[in-house]
Amino acid sequence: MTLRPVDTGAPDRLYTVTGGRSRSADSFDLVTLVVSECRPTAGMQSEHAWILDLCRHPTAVVEIAAELSLPVTVVRILLDDLHDMGRITARHPRTAASPSALPDSDLLKEVLHGLRKL
Repeated sequence: MTLRPVDTGAPDRLYTVTGGRSRSADSFDLVTLVVSECRPTAGMQSEHAWILDLCRHPTAVVEIAAELSLPVTVVRILLDDLHDMGRITARHPRTAASPSALPDSDLLKEVLHGLRKL
């Protein structure tokens, strides 16, 4: 079992964890699934190692933040680092770009009618 950090809420700790950065590239939203592509290596920043360990299976950004007791903004910065290094992949949720991307309402009505008959 790997020990997880406990956020003391101290701004100086968060400043140190992110290397002084306060903004991420906004490439990770709360429900983006993150998967590690490798194992942690010696000398790696502990928060990066914890994320890699945690994300052996697809894990949402919000779950990572909760598990590590870190603000989502800090986790996004750390994820940007790992993504830039090629150590994680991200699966963004599918969004409907237009109404035509949604299922046909007639088809949905037929499915609903069929389910009611069961």
